[in-house]
Amino acid sequence: MSVIAKIEAFRVPPRWLFIRIETSDGIVGWGEATLEGHTEAVEGVVQEFKDRFLGWNADNIEDIWQNAYRGGFYRGGPVLMSAISGIDIALWDIKGKKLGVPIWQLLGGKVRNKIRVYGWIGGDEAKDVVEGAIRRKSQGFTAVKMNATESIGWLDPSCLASSVARVAQVRELGLDVGVDFHGRVHKAIAKQLAKLLEPHQPLFIEEPLLPTQFKEIADLAKLTSCPIAAGERLYTRHDFRPYFELGALDIAQPDVSHCGGISELRRIASLAEVYDVAVAPHCPLGPIAFAACMQVGIATPNFAIQEMSWEIHYNQGADLLTYVADPAVFNIKDGYIEALEAPGLGIEVNEQLIREAAAKYKTEKAWRNHTWRGDDGCLREW
Repeated sequence: MSVIAKIEAFRVPPRWLFIRIETSDGIVGWGEATLEGHTEAVEGVVQEFKDRFLGWNADNIEDIWQNAYRGGFYRGGPVLMSAISGIDIALWDIKGKKLGVPIWQLLGGKVRNKIRVYGWIGGDEAKDVVEGAIRRKSQGFTAVKMNATESIGWLDPSCLASSVARVAQVRELGLDVGVDFHGRVHKAIAKQLAKLLEPHQPLFIEEPLLPTQFKEIADLAKLTSCPIAAGERLYTRHDFRPYFELGALDIAQPDVSHCGGISELRRIASLAEVYDVAVAPHCPLGPIAFAACMQVGIATPNFAIQEMSWEIHYNQGADLLTYVADPAVFNIKDGYIEALEAPGLGIEVNEQLIREAAAKYKTEKAWRNHTWRGDDGCLREW
């Protein structure tokens, strides 16, 4: 029996929280519990899990997941679910390594040999978009994502023409484009912008309204032919349920580091399939989360495309490939990455570098979200 002998958390640049679990028989699994801007809160829950799960059988992933989720009475939310994610991913990594197979093999095997990926090109600053798109194309991407607008108030139609023009410029380069409204565009403008984007056939419009507004998003879905995506701020299948039942989504975007790990990501994907909804996991995070998404994507019929954080603007001080022993496993060719074939997550992390980076990062303030205010001083959505 593989007993959980050690649980460690490593806060590393640029803003990631890695989880390391070691078993009594010496198998090490890695997870990612990153919750951008709330690192210390997740670290607190991980400490609670350390007190609870040391000595448990590492093979019993589902029992541990259920105890982590249900055993504390209060359920859901970004902090608890991110901590669960880190533990869950690490346990799946251990299971795959113990059995000598990649995680996708434990999820039923391959339904595809490679996954399509997209890269980020900005959008907060108009001048960055075309330059970023050209660079992404040269790197092998065939799809990108950009913010729809810069900082915007409740009623600001002046942004419409420039937003649509930027999307059109990128589409002219032959790239597919996901357009992220980021929940910062309110209903009056979102309706107009979605309509104006239709001729440019975006891959999707993401978080066209705030995630609390599932009824309003469902109403918007009836007004536009643009596929609607959301899910990075939904944390369990229960959060996704009203979206699916109301027909609000065409593409679900659960984040494997926020939604409860591989176990819950897989369940959300299965539920989405019932409603003919595709899955495109959110992942502007580190290599462990990215590898976990790939493992699920390889084995999931309704998987569509995967976000990849390589060279995203948040990555200051480290990047997606920094902590990976063999970065070639993430090589992009014609818009795709080949299935990871090594046991567990399919990647080897540089543990020494992680420990060194975490030791230095302890003296620095954890990453924090920016806040925006309009000309009138009122707080705007980020």
